[in-house]
Amino acid sequence: MITIYTTPSCSSCRKAKKWLDEHKVPYEEKNLFNHRISDLDIELMLNHAENGFDDIISTRSKIFKEQELEVEDMSVSELKSFIISHPSVLKRPIIVDSKRMQVGYNDEEIRVFIPKKLREMIMRENSEEDFTHYQETLSRYFATVDSTEVEDEE
Repeated sequence: MITIYTTPSCSSCRKAKKWLDEHKVPYEEKNLFNHRISDLDIELMLNHAENGFDDIISTRSKIFKEQELEVEDMSVSELKSFIISHPSVLKRPIIVDSKRMQVGYNDEEIRVFIPKKLREMIMRENSEEDFTHYQETLSRYFATVDSTEVEDEE
């Protein structure tokens, strides 16, 4: 199952959720202001982060600047505690599943979360080049599968 970490005022978060909804990709949303992020949440992110905390922490965030923190000077446990106490320091959205993670919204990179059968159908029909054709391919795909099949593909 895909988990997406969001905040209500984040336009990239809204775009990512809209994209997932349009592609009928099931997900669990964790609003960083309503859901207390856990050590396990952070571990899941870090397991997919090529550059560790640098991939998920926004050093441009207000709280990070106010605290005058240096990631390099902090231990892993200090960074985790800081994130848990100040979840607004995370880049958004963070979209993660058991195999991959995307930080921020990019309408091409988010396609890694398309179910495998649909990706194969799109590739077979060379739909990426033509948006109208792409939308038609999506419609045909979802007409032939039910939502439980989409969830089972992950």
